[in-house]
Amino acid sequence: QVQLVESGGGLVQAGGSLRLSCAASGRTFSSYAMGWFRQAPGKEREFVSAVSWSGGNTYYADSVKGRFTIYRDNAKNTAYLQMNSLKPEDTAVYYCTSGPTVEDWVVWGQGTQVTVSS
Repeated sequence: QVQLVESGGGLVQAGGSLRLSCAASGRTFSSYAMGWFRQAPGKEREFVSAVSWSGGNTYYADSVKGRFTIYRDNAKNTAYLQMNSLKPEDTAVYYCTSGPTVEDWVVWGQGTQVTVSS
């Protein structure tokens, strides 16, 4: 069973950058897709980005395309979300997730807060 721990959240001004990390334990990390979702106060959790098990395929929500980059290092059992040109509307709790495909998420992290001030 994979366990996920996010880090890297914080407070940043609009236009700034943050890099989120998701450290995974368990032998299935390298064979699982990884993803990021976020949930803002009063809103439903929404998809942000995902990467296939090999790293060869990446997916982004339209709202973050061109600003966020997802990648993974299977040797370190870690997935990353590089977030540039942050906007106040990016403020949310960001959750890392993992699953056998990018449409089948089975494990979730505890979340990390990202706050973007205007």
